[in-house]
Amino acid sequence: MSEFLSSSSFFAVTLTLLIWWGANLLQKKTGLVVLHPILISVIAIIAVLLVMGIPNSVYQEGMSHFSYLMTPATICLALPLYEQVKVLKKNLLAILLGVLCGTLTSLLVVGGLCLLFRLEPALTVSLLPKSITSAIGAPVAEAMGGISSVTVTVIIATGILGNVFAHVLCRIFRISDPIAQGAAIGTSAHVIGTTKAAQMGEIQGAVSSLSLVAAGVLTAFLMPLLSGIFI
Repeated sequence: MSEFLSSSSFFAVTLTLLIWWGANLLQKKTGLVVLHPILISVIAIIAVLLVMGIPNSVYQEGMSHFSYLMTPATICLALPLYEQVKVLKKNLLAILLGVLCGTLTSLLVVGGLCLLFRLEPALTVSLLPKSITSAIGAPVAEAMGGISSVTVTVIIATGILGNVFAHVLCRIFRISDPIAQGAAIGTSAHVIGTTKAAQMGEIQGAVSSLSLVAAGVLTAFLMPLLSGIFI
């Protein structure tokens, strides 16, 4: 069975699309934000692979061509930037300062906790880029001796948590300004969080898109400088 599946991407792509469709339908029917489609899809796909005895490498090979669509999908995030360019220009300094504060806070808190619990250097480096997109975080962590699979896992988990609790946290901390909401979500929860920001409003989505890019660049620059403190 594994040999047949590894020779074609049909099974992996079909499985992924069907489970994603079912996960979205489940959340719409139940209305529970904790049943996030990405989280449910990950759990369901792992379960199917385990039951059918299909190695993850076979599934990943089948999804390799489909994964190329991530690039044009990510580029689509530039649309809200274009549509809200006047707002972004007017608030650019505030957005960048917010991203800088958020990025530093993330790195210092994660690094401090890793130091407190005496984690190995490889794990510390793997956890530091938890709040940026995996396209930037995984290569940076791996280049510094981290474990890319751990990095991708915590990045996905962070994004899902940000997506689920973004609106609630904005209410709790009384963050009502759309610029502040977008900057906070994009800086802390990257692409997955940005999808939630876009649902909250066009301005939030645009600011979040800009913030996630800026946070990724800043993290890649600051990680080598700050990692020496925690390793």
